[in-house]
Amino acid sequence: MKINAGEIRVGMLLEYKNDLWQVLKTQHVKPGKGGAFAQVEMKSLNKNTKLNERFRSSETVEKASLEEANFNYLYSDEYNCFFMNPKTFEQIDVKKEMIGEKEKLLTENLQVSVSFYEENPIAIELPNQVKCKIVSTDAAIKGQTVSSSYKPAILENGIKIQVPPFIENEDEIILDSRTFEYVKKI
Repeated sequence: MKINAGEIRVGMLLEYKNDLWQVLKTQHVKPGKGGAFAQVEMKSLNKNTKLNERFRSSETVEKASLEEANFNYLYSDEYNCFFMNPKTFEQIDVKKEMIGEKEKLLTENLQVSVSFYEENPIAIELPNQVKCKIVSTDAAIKGQTVSSSYKPAILENGIKIQVPPFIENEDEIILDSRTFEYVKKI
């Protein structure tokens, strides 16, 4: 699907120069002299390279059309994570390097949304909030001021986050999977 350069947004996937690019940054500039343009920083999903490109506002670019499907997480091995479609029982594997840090938040049967480009999985989106368990955290200091009320904690999956002082070891919490921040205690 063709879109105007002015419609490019962060997170979009574009087909450009025979490759698939994810938009990292975009800045729309309207100089005093000459036409407006969009300055776009992109990252190749295949080659893992970055590219800064300038598109005039009159230009069009090809937005990649993605198909999305829900899958349940099964297990991981050294290099891949395995998922199953709950309707068709079809299994797919996704490289751990593509999932990144979010791989630590995957738990058995967690439902995720997988984006496909030409029948190849290219992105995974976790639910916005996931349940985690605190393994260790410091004891709260009595009389501590509210402004410095967060303390470090380690989750069962090894992720280090900041939590309020009333959170103790073995507590279950809700974590925002996009920002890795504490949301609430269960």
